[in-house]
Amino acid sequence: MKRTILIVNADIRVREAIYGILESDGYDLVQAESGEQALALATAMKIDIFMLGIEMPRMNGIVVCAELRAIEQYHTAPVIFLVGNTGDALLHQALTVGGDDFIQQPYTPITVRARLKNHVKRLEYFQRLDRLRRALNQYLSQRTLDAIESGPGKLPPPEERDLAICFTDIRGFTAFAEGTAPAKLFSMVSAILADQVNIIHDYGGYVDKFGGDGVMAIFDGPDMVLQSCLCALNMLETVRMRNYGDSEEMRRFGVGIHTGRAVVGNIGSLEHLDYSAIGNTVNLAARLCGQAEATAIVVSKAVRDAVGDDPRLHFDSERSVAIKGLREPVIVYTLTRG
Repeated sequence: MKRTILIVNADIRVREAIYGILESDGYDLVQAESGEQALALATAMKIDIFMLGIEMPRMNGIVVCAELRAIEQYHTAPVIFLVGNTGDALLHQALTVGGDDFIQQPYTPITVRARLKNHVKRLEYFQRLDRLRRALNQYLSQRTLDAIESGPGKLPPPEERDLAICFTDIRGFTAFAEGTAPAKLFSMVSAILADQVNIIHDYGGYVDKFGGDGVMAIFDGPDMVLQSCLCALNMLETVRMRNYGDSEEMRRFGVGIHTGRAVVGNIGSLEHLDYSAIGNTVNLAARLCGQAEATAIVVSKAVRDAVGDDPRLHFDSERSVAIKGLREPVIVYTLTRG
């Protein structure tokens, strides 16, 4: 990949010296004589590496560097200062605002090329990490990514937390899948799950895992129960409006929501870990999803008690149901829009 380097210096002799050293090395070299011009070029085109003079009139290299670091695409772009008789205090300030390195006069080919080569490698490393993170974002929840980024051997210990857990599931999916071509089924399930994931994220939740034709979503924070309820209502309303391969069966999904204490942490072995929530709260939310009829939301009394006064929500059909694995019946409600 051809890298674009912006050489910024008020002194044309400095710019031409750097240009002369690098012009045969396969870089796309761009020059600017002022800080203002440098920022304009950085906005108009993609720059890979900046080589900045510190002492320039009106806007010096330190200000330019600080402005560049405020632009998202240049958070990690290498910034190398070209310095002459610059004092230590000014150089320290330049590195403090985000500069990565400096090259002092005289600018010799061996020094310029060696320093630049190191920063090109660093740039490629960060770009690989960014591509990997973008790919992982499509497969892992933000909480899992945060746990991974805490570093090897530093995974957070399991902790007990208050959570709101939401499960979705398509009614009669097994029978429907038996009579549907696999490619068509995959496309329809992918579309409905994509809608659910987007809505879950819109309401501040995150997807813990997919369960074939459904999702387990987790909400935390002070408004977790309300957000989970509004999310579920939005999911049902969205499904009613969407066309999933002209299949009415794909719209026949139910939702279960429960809130309470659960343990969040890494489950599995060193070879394969899953960062997830477990406990009775999760189990009951899954069972409530099984209690929901097609296009209905079933919630526990704990959910109703937490947000029952919100005018956007309506809880009806109070009933006591037997839940597999629990000795005592559980009081549940059907959630609709208030």
